[in-house]
Amino acid sequence: MNSDRKNEQLNRKTQAPKSNFSGLTLLPLLFSVVCVVFTVMMAGYVLWFYQGGYEEETAGETYDRYYIMITREGKSAFWQSVYQGACERALEENVYVDWLGSDQLQGYSVEEQMEIAIASGVDGIIVTADENETLRKLIDRAAENGIPVVTLYGDNTQSARCSFVGVGGYNLGREYGRQALKIVQERLADMTERPIRVTLLVNSYANSLDQNIIYSGIQEAIEQERGDAVIEISLQSVDDTNAFSVEESVRDIFMGGNVPDILICLNELNTTCAYQAVVDYNKVGVVSILGQYTSDTILNAIDRNVIYATVNIDTPQMGGFCIDALQEYHDLGYTSQYFTADISLITKDNVDEYLRGEEPESDE
Repeated sequence: MNSDRKNEQLNRKTQAPKSNFSGLTLLPLLFSVVCVVFTVMMAGYVLWFYQGGYEEETAGETYDRYYIMITREGKSAFWQSVYQGACERALEENVYVDWLGSDQLQGYSVEEQMEIAIASGVDGIIVTADENETLRKLIDRAAENGIPVVTLYGDNTQSARCSFVGVGGYNLGREYGRQALKIVQERLADMTERPIRVTLLVNSYANSLDQNIIYSGIQEAIEQERGDAVIEISLQSVDDTNAFSVEESVRDIFMGGNVPDILICLNELNTTCAYQAVVDYNKVGVVSILGQYTSDTILNAIDRNVIYATVNIDTPQMGGFCIDALQEYHDLGYTSQYFTADISLITKDNVDEYLRGEEPESDE
């Protein structure tokens, strides 16, 4: 029985009306049509929710609470793993969790999906956040309406969110910094004609304190242990509107004159695009990649010495923490301000264990 309910949660698709229109029209009229379409879509979703639509789609099962998860990227293995972890923990609590942006609503922004969730009167919201003011106001409005919000992976520190689930950004940055220094010692120790270039890819959408904290951790680790090496650290913004725009942003780096010696990536997609660019532009062994997450592509690239190392985040744990925070808040009226997921480093030395599906046990 539990297995069936779990599969229903993982496989269910959110339903939302679609609208297609074409042809030339006046800009004000086009804007009005778009507004109407969004309003109808939101009203339809709200009506579906209040009429028990989600109960019907879960074979009549009754759940104590209904939570919504909203992410910017809908199809990546990273977020699918986070959602699976949330579903497994939710099942233990007799809670239903829906991934709102994973299918039909994928074209809508995080802010638009937040509007839908708030209007639907859900019991809790899990959202990948940043520091933008519009999102802060939406989180505050949700809280005012009795809907607790957990920010996931990225935070909105000035909002009324009840908790943040993520990774320790400073420690993560220091780990990247230490690995960058290892690359310098192993591959770039004899470089004296110019500074060693380290580039950190950052997301263009995020006015994000989290990225700044990671950057600070990288800087401090390198400055403290670089010795006589001259190292320049820079930030490179990536247009993460969609997968194609990320790919183009990364390729632009390799078409320029100052290709980095070390490229640090903070998510799965950036890591995969960097790997592909290194191969396509014949920079294997010239550009060293430090990545994030453990897709088959990334693990195989480490095995082939194309990616130097990747940081693995315990994504199922992260999803489970989101449910824990919301449940605790409902039951007690408060919860921990921060939940930090475990991270581990995957290199050529231990990648075989991950490729075989035998993830090494933590040293802790």
